Amino acid sequence: MLRVTFYEDSRQRLSSFVAKGHTELAAHGEDIVCAAISAILQAARLGLEQHAAAGLTIRQQSGDMELAVASEDRDREDVRAILGTALLACDAIAAQYPDAVAVRRETEAPVEQ
Repeated sequence: MLRVTFYEDSRQRLSSFVAKGHTELAAHGEDIVCAAISAILQAARLGLEQHAAAGLTIRQQSGDMELAVASEDRDREDVRAILGTALLACDAIAAQYPDAVAVRRETEAPVEQ
């Protein structure tokens, strides 16, 4: 199961996301559902880095990705649009493949990233 969690901070702003696992619907490298989620999250990362030039903390390895946006950038319209679009796209895929992808939205711990 591929689990994607989008976090909101105490001001209800999207602040970060964590993706872990694989959908296991096909062989590694041939799983189009896993690739779709990966492409969405990678596009969000690139948009935040290159277009928005937002402050980010990123940890990534095979099957896992964590991205957090600096608190001072979370109110920006471009940052909100990029994170919001990634959430919508991941939700749409999870709705089509509920046994392979789980997307959650949670409030993060009170400590700001």
